[in-house]
Amino acid sequence: MIIPKKIYDMGLPHRAVAVFCYLCIRADKAGSCYPSVHTIAVDLSLTKRTVYRALTDLEEAKVIEREHRKRLRGGKSSNLYTIKL
Repeated sequence: MIIPKKIYDMGLPHRAVAVFCYLCIRADKAGSCYPSVHTIAVDLSLTKRTVYRALTDLEEAKVIEREHRKRLRGGKSSNLYTIKL
């Protein structure tokens, strides 16, 4: 997915822009992806807390939607992220 230039003009923190770009790179043609917070943190050399804050920033700016997913046996799975920009 191509990263929209508008993201740089929104006044978001650098952490949010970095995570947004990462999600765009990982997204399919529909704009969806589901990397874990741990994977994002490791790939971007950030802490998990910083990734959580970045995802919250992006969700509040309405550039992504976060859908919590569960495994068939009831355990947690990685979230589904959809790009809305």
